[in-house]
Amino acid sequence: AFYVCFSGVCGGEFSILRSPQSVVFRDGSWPIPGERIPDVAALTMGFSVEEDLPWPGLGVGDLFHRPQATVLVTVKGVDKLPVKGFSYPIENAVPFSLDSVANAIHTLFSEETPVVLQLAPSEERVYMVGKANAVFEDLSVTLRQLRNRLFQDNSILSSLPLNSLSRNNEVDLLFLSELQVLHDIASLLSRHKHLAKDHSPDLYSLELSGLEEVGKRYGEDSQQFKDASQILVDSLQKFADQMFNLYGGNAVVEVVTVKEFNSPLSRKTRSILQASQSKKENPYNLAYPYNYDYSVIFNIVLWMMIGLALAVIVISYNLWNMDPGYDSIIYRMTNQKIRMD
Repeated sequence: AFYVCFSGVCGGEFSILRSPQSVVFRDGSWPIPGERIPDVAALTMGFSVEEDLPWPGLGVGDLFHRPQATVLVTVKGVDKLPVKGFSYPIENAVPFSLDSVANAIHTLFSEETPVVLQLAPSEERVYMVGKANAVFEDLSVTLRQLRNRLFQDNSILSSLPLNSLSRNNEVDLLFLSELQVLHDIASLLSRHKHLAKDHSPDLYSLELSGLEEVGKRYGEDSQQFKDASQILVDSLQKFADQMFNLYGGNAVVEVVTVKEFNSPLSRKTRSILQASQSKKENPYNLAYPYNYDYSVIFNIVLWMMIGLALAVIVISYNLWNMDPGYDSIIYRMTNQKIRMD
């Protein structure tokens, strides 16, 4: 499919590989702003966001059954991959993070065992929060650990068709080591299934840049890049199916593909321009009549007051019409003639 975005520069795709029935994604070509991808993850997990998301791709779904896990894999170096599922073009592909979702999970479920894992293997960035850290302590996170993990007996090299890729090239090994991380995450979770069956939601955020390095090394028209892209697609589909099944079909697996992120400076400049425009539209500096959660607080207070008022009326009516002769010994003591049992 060919998409054209008139409101901004489109680069990359946001794809939904697997999702439960309680989360509704609509089939269409609606572009999603790159900076709102974390809000999509938050809304699918049942968390609130500061600004409304007027994006038709995400439906309401079942509000009482939220997914137990969100898995977001970011693939750098390619605009799109032929993965199965719904795909939406990304408008203004700026760098993003799921820190807000991770903080919400850690705040609300700190006493339980949520899995919050954010990992970028090629950059040796890892972030884990919660009591489930011990399960993923053996996960390879440094480049030396990744290389050593590949040459162990139970690595993916023994079962993965390398085709034109080589075991002796550092760029190829970096790409393959990221696929090894996907395999190890699913493997560790399968050995600790209690983490997927508890009541706390889990979050996995992975950033893969090995394909980008393969493209820089051999060129995007090379056989190595084509083979690596196909291997990555197969690995992502397998990883999505494994995570989806481990959570009993109650997980959302998403993939973001982007050729390269726009400079963070352009995002900052854009926000400053928006602020100056808002000042012109509101010359009197008037305050907003209410914030984004005003309606929630109003409904809570309103229905609580109505419930309390009805409770007072019902209790008062029953007390007023109570017959003392058919109640406890306290009320029977008010009779002039007390029956001695």
